[in-house]
Amino acid sequence: MANKIPSGPRSIALVGPYSSGKTSLLENMLLAAGAISRKGTVKEGNMVGDGSPEAQSRQMSVEISAATFDHMGELLTVLDCPGSLEFLQESCNAMIGVDAAVVVCEPDLDRVGATMPLLRFLGERKIPHMIFVNKLDRASTSVADFVSALGGVSQQPLVLRQVPIGDDESVTGYVDLLRECAYRYTDDGESEPIEIPAGMADEVARARTDLLEALADFDDTLLEKLLEDEIPPVGEVFANLHDAFQQGLFAPVLFGAAERQSGVRRLLKALRHDVPEAAASAARVGLDQGGDVVVQVLKTYHTASSGKLSLARVWRGTLKDGSTLKGRRVASLSRMLGQATTKVPEAAAGEIVALGRMDAVQTGDLLSSGAEVAAPDAIKMEAIRPVYALAVKAENRADEVKLSDALHKLADEDPSLIVESNLETHQMMLWGQGEIHLQVALERARNKYNLPLHTERPTVPYKETVRKTATRVQGRHKKQSGGHGQFGDVFLDIKPLPRGSGIQFSDKISGGVVPKQYIPAVAHGVQDYCKRGPLGFPVVDVAVTLVFGSFHAVDSSEMAFQTAGRIAMGAAMPQCRPVLLEPIFHVDVHIPNEFTAHIQRLLSGRRGQILGFEARAGWHGWDTVSAQVPQSELPDLIIELRSLTRGVGTYDNRFDHLQELSGKLADDVVAAAAEAAQ
Repeated sequence: MANKIPSGPRSIALVGPYSSGKTSLLENMLLAAGAISRKGTVKEGNMVGDGSPEAQSRQMSVEISAATFDHMGELLTVLDCPGSLEFLQESCNAMIGVDAAVVVCEPDLDRVGATMPLLRFLGERKIPHMIFVNKLDRASTSVADFVSALGGVSQQPLVLRQVPIGDDESVTGYVDLLRECAYRYTDDGESEPIEIPAGMADEVARARTDLLEALADFDDTLLEKLLEDEIPPVGEVFANLHDAFQQGLFAPVLFGAAERQSGVRRLLKALRHDVPEAAASAARVGLDQGGDVVVQVLKTYHTASSGKLSLARVWRGTLKDGSTLKGRRVASLSRMLGQATTKVPEAAAGEIVALGRMDAVQTGDLLSSGAEVAAPDAIKMEAIRPVYALAVKAENRADEVKLSDALHKLADEDPSLIVESNLETHQMMLWGQGEIHLQVALERARNKYNLPLHTERPTVPYKETVRKTATRVQGRHKKQSGGHGQFGDVFLDIKPLPRGSGIQFSDKISGGVVPKQYIPAVAHGVQDYCKRGPLGFPVVDVAVTLVFGSFHAVDSSEMAFQTAGRIAMGAAMPQCRPVLLEPIFHVDVHIPNEFTAHIQRLLSGRRGQILGFEARAGWHGWDTVSAQVPQSELPDLIIELRSLTRGVGTYDNRFDHLQELSGKLADDVVAAAAEAAQ
């Protein structure tokens, strides 16, 4: 059985934990393919990936970087994705639109857990992927132990394609298990064939048997040959591996050291031979190949020179420059190589190109040249819920007019950023995935839009209510200033209500002591006062009853009775033992179970009430700890949580209830509110 090499444009996402070497791997892939003549470095800031000022200043990937190049006559697009969990949205969006992914990781047992969100996403979406164990020249862990641990968090079986050659101090080459050939790494990246070291014969035999048995799980013919001790032809084994990989049935494991070009050419060869063609990927996600052109936006960039660029995958058909998608004309088509763009007249199915000036298009949109096409579940993009927020405003008051536009452009580029105007606290909120995530967004605002922003901790929307009743408290407004005066006189009863009841107003007026047309004005006065009670916060959960009053035939008016209502509330509320209410949130913290006890202590130290913990559904080796935590303790929770969990912990939260707060904490809150009001 011959192994036919796929053809046509194909795309690959490089994903993996922070500092695993993805950007260096991309740079060396481009050098090996001849797409660049000189290799850049992170230190010099001249690499194809990480070209933005924000990435260079932090020396880390902060957004998708696309590189399209020719390799042995095949057009490949590689999407280099950020590794930090705070930029996971970028990786997920990229993985949705590619033919295959390469999970880049370094052999460090402490960092195995950081790969789980990526491996889980790939497994759930059945995206073909392989593992590239990088930095073997710096390995501090047994490669076998690392691969075994990695297999414990992968949804697909991991199968070694190679066995490293070396000793405890360095890796010098590898054995190709299918061809049973050995190679030594060289300084220029071109591996040279050598004899399999004599001491490795048994290890290689066992690893090759494991590989064949893994493939036999998906092919009955191969299984029969193995049971009969028949050695299958290499070509047949390659075909079996190719088919099983394309179906996402297992993940091959390759090794290397990208910065030294070790293993890079072998990885390129594996990608060229095994990454599915465009038609196979379209079938995998549920899009047939007949009909109109269909493209999907994977990433949005706002650039100073070219305006808005939409990085898009062509799922079906051939997209031409000037075509119309969803009623909008494509202003230009470009291939990207980092920050550089090259215009092209058309893009075939499988290509990832930048669409020019599609201003109304957003990341995730599925666009068609004809009738609207519903996005299959496999390529629907879901925004990751934010866990960290800052209140923002322009440092220069003159820039307030462009604040909203700039923030919404930032959110357009990154769907995991959410801009929200908080009606309770009157703050403009910028929500994201963590401190670094928002700092990068603030740097973009300054660099791209010349908009320096002032940030502050979000205000907690405290409320207040009452503990006791007050009866027949009078509010009289009388003013004489020549001509018609102002007169309103009311008596109110106030009593507390159960949580969540709000403000309830009623009247028991009889005999017309307060004319009916003025009663709504009294209610307005009550509501107006409740915006800021005696402690300085909105009043909730009280019942106010208008029980008596008087009026003047000439001087009474709606305004006078509204003022009288406010006066009566101001006199009554301090008598009702006002109490502060703080918002309590239900929090579900998701962490590897080795950190469960630490997280319980963390939540307890933040005045949290632990409700319990259980295994996280579908996440091997992870727990979910549930607790009720005051909102005031949540703003920086994610920072400490990730610090305790090697960067992988996260949480979900939702408002649960309001709870009384007393003692020194309440006094401090009230004092701070009074000072801010001055």
